[in-house]
Amino acid sequence: MENAFAPISEACVKALSDKTYEKRKVAALEIEKMVTDFKTKKNMTQIKRIIDVLSRDFVRSNDSNKKKGGLIALAATSIALGKDTEKFIEDIVNPIMNCLIDNDNRVRFFASESLYNVVKVARGAVLPFFPSVFNALSRLVTDPDQTIKNGSEILDRLLKDIVIESSQTFDLQAFIPLVRERIMVKSSFARQFIISWISVLNAVPEINMVFFLPEILHGLFQILEDPLPEIQRMCESLLAQFLKIIKLDPGAADIPTMTNVLIVQAQSSNPLIQFYAITWIKEFVQLSGGEILCFASGIFTAILPCLAFESEAKKNIKDCANAVNLHLLELISNGEDKQRNLSYLDLSSVMEVLRQYLVHSPVPTKIAVLKWVHHLFTEVHDEMSEHANKLFPVLLRDCLSDSSDEVVLQAIVVLAEIVNSATVQGNDFDQTQYRQFLVELLNLFSENNTFLEKRGTLIIRQLCRLLNAEYIYRTFAEILLEERINLKIASTMVRTLNMILLTTSDLFDLRNMLHDIRNEKSASLFECLYKCWAHCPVSTLSLCLLAQCYQHVSEIVTLFADIEITVDFLVEIDKMVQLIESPIFASLRLALISHSNDNADAQHLSRALYGILMLLPQTEAFHLLNNRLKCVPNYWSQPNKISSKSTNESQCNIKFDELFTYFKYVQDLHHQKRVEKRKKNQF
Repeated sequence: MENAFAPISEACVKALSDKTYEKRKVAALEIEKMVTDFKTKKNMTQIKRIIDVLSRDFVRSNDSNKKKGGLIALAATSIALGKDTEKFIEDIVNPIMNCLIDNDNRVRFFASESLYNVVKVARGAVLPFFPSVFNALSRLVTDPDQTIKNGSEILDRLLKDIVIESSQTFDLQAFIPLVRERIMVKSSFARQFIISWISVLNAVPEINMVFFLPEILHGLFQILEDPLPEIQRMCESLLAQFLKIIKLDPGAADIPTMTNVLIVQAQSSNPLIQFYAITWIKEFVQLSGGEILCFASGIFTAILPCLAFESEAKKNIKDCANAVNLHLLELISNGEDKQRNLSYLDLSSVMEVLRQYLVHSPVPTKIAVLKWVHHLFTEVHDEMSEHANKLFPVLLRDCLSDSSDEVVLQAIVVLAEIVNSATVQGNDFDQTQYRQFLVELLNLFSENNTFLEKRGTLIIRQLCRLLNAEYIYRTFAEILLEERINLKIASTMVRTLNMILLTTSDLFDLRNMLHDIRNEKSASLFECLYKCWAHCPVSTLSLCLLAQCYQHVSEIVTLFADIEITVDFLVEIDKMVQLIESPIFASLRLALISHSNDNADAQHLSRALYGILMLLPQTEAFHLLNNRLKCVPNYWSQPNKISSKSTNESQCNIKFDELFTYFKYVQDLHHQKRVEKRKKNQF
C-alpha cells in the first residue's frame, strides 16, 4: 500500500508525532535534509508535497503532539529552502498562524518559535502577510504564558528589523488600520507593543507617520493613563517626538483635525493626559496663528476650568492653560493681522461658551471669562453689541452676586463697557442705556436688602470710577423718585450713595460741583439729589453741609425736634460727626471762623452744629463735636437777626422752601410706615 505521507517516511511520521521533543526534533532534521536534497534537484513538486502533508496531517491535526511536530518540521523546511521559502511562503505561514491561537500553551509556544524561524529566513518575503503576522503578535504579547511572551518579543524585534529594511516598500496604509484597531486596548503589554511599533516607524526617515497621526492621536493620549510608569514614559517620549517633527514642519501636519482631538483630551480627568493635551494646544496656537481661532470655543471649554486649579500637582496644567489664554488674547488684538484673525472667530459659539462659564464656575475661571468678554467688547465692539442683551442678565444676576469681590469688580468693568459703548455721546442726561442698567441694578438691590448692604458700596464705587459719576448719581436719584419703591430700600440706598459721595476719592469732582450751587448745573444736581436724599434725614443734612447750605441745615436741625429719634438716626448722626472731622469737610470747619457773608454762614453753621450736639447723647461723638465747637468764636452775643441776603442760599436759584416742604412730606411718609409696622407687630 502506498505511503499516504510520501515522500515523508512512516518512521519519520511516527517520530514527528511522538510526545517527546527530542524525537520530534530528529524527525524535523530528517525533513530538513529531504527538502535540501529536493531543492538541489530542483524538485519543487516534492517540496510542495512535504509542505502540504505537514500542514494537513500535522499542523491542522487535533493531536497536539502532531501539531508540535508539524510546526517544527515547517520551520525546518523553511530553513532548508532559504531564499526559496518565498515560493511557498503562504503555504508555510498560514498553518503556523492558525496554531498561534491554539488552546494548548506548548502548541502556541512552538508556533511562535516556528514563525520566528520562517520569518528569519523569508525576511522581506513575509511582508505581504504583515497584517496577519502583526495581529498574531498583538495577541502573543498579552499571552498569559511568560515563555510565549518572551518568544513573541524576539519575533517582534525581528519583524521590526525587516520592516525597517523594507521601509520603501512597506505598506503603511495597511498598517495604520491595524494600529487604530488596537490602540485603545487596556492591556499594558499590548500598549507597549503598539507604542514600540509607532516609535520604530516614526524613526524611519522614509516613513511619514505624522501624516497618519490624527488617526491614532486619541489612542496615544489614552495610553498616558496606563498604571505602569514605564508605559507612560514611552508614550510621553513618542508624543514629544511627534511634536518636535510638527514644529519643524507644521505644514505637513493636519493641525485642525488634531486640534479637535486635543480639545477632547484636554477635558480628561487624568492630569497627565490633560497636561499634554493643553501643551499641544499651546504649541498649535503658536504654530497656526489666527487660523486656530476657529476652534476658540472648544479651546475655551478645555482651558477655562484649568485656570482655577489650586493644587501643586496641577500647577503645570494651570500655567499651560494660562499661556494658551494669553496667546489667544494676543491673536485678537494683534494690530497687523487683527482683521484676518477675527475672520476665523465664530463669535456666537465663543460667547455661548463664555456665558456658560460665568455661572457656577470657580473664581479664576469667571475672572478670565469676564476679561475675555471685556476684551471682545473693546476689540470687536460692533459684532459684540448683539450679544449684550444675553450677557446683561448673567452679569447682573450672577456675577454681581458672586461671593468674590474680584468677580464683582470685573463684572462691573464689563457692564460699564457695555453701557459706555451703547451710550450716545453728548451732554444730554437722558441716557437710555444708563437708566436701563441702573433700574435693573436697583431692582436687584430691592430684591435683596442684604445684597445692597454687603455689595452696594463696592458696586456703586466701581461704577463711579468707570462711568460718569454725575450721571450715575442723578439717574439713581431720578429712579428712586419716580419708581414706586420700598421706603426702607430707598432709605438704605440713599445712605449708601451718601456715604460713597462723602468718602470716595473718585468723587472729588462731584463733591466740588456740589460745593458751588450758584452754578446752574450744580444747583440742578443738588435739587435732584435732595429730593431723593429726603428719605434719610441725616443724609439730607450731610448733602446740605457739602453744598454749604448752612441756613437750610440750621432749619433742618430745628425740625429734628419733631422727628422720631430712632437708633438708626443716632447711628447716622454719629457717623456724620466723624465725617465732619475728615479732610472732605475741611471747608466746613473753616467756615465756622469765616467772616465772609457778614458771618451769616458761620453763624448758621455754628447754630446747626450746636443743635446736632444737643440731639446727641453724651457719647464719643458728642465729645468730639463739643471739642470742635469750643474752638469756634461765640456768635451768641451777636444779634439774632442775620441778613438772608448774605447766605449762600440767597445767591442761587434753588427754592429751599419747597425743598423743605418736600423733606417734611417724605419724613411723614416714613413715620406713617413705622406706625403701620408697629400696629401689625402688635397683632
